[in-house]
Amino acid sequence: MAIDKETVRKVAHLARIAEPEERLEPLAKELSGILGWIEQLNEVDVEGVEAMASTVDVKLPMREDAVTEGYTGGGQPENVVANAPKTEDHFFVVPKVVE
Repeated sequence: MAIDKETVRKVAHLARIAEPEERLEPLAKELSGILGWIEQLNEVDVEGVEAMASTVDVKLPMREDAVTEGYTGGGQPENVVANAPKTEDHFFVVPKVVE
């Protein structure tokens, strides 16, 4: 599948990416090469080949959920917020981000 300069311009516009005119043609060639590689991968026969790695059904080692510093467990709350730009009663103070 070949991508032309106009397609790159449209995709850049939709993605709100400002690309200079002289960069559109090289991007079209690069994206066409990537899609060609993907098409080549689609031709590989993987029938009967078991997956080597999966993100599903994997058991990760778990550690005990224990408090080691802070308000409980003998820690000092002053140390936890020592590098914060602004604190109040041992809590981080951050600007409001949702209106």
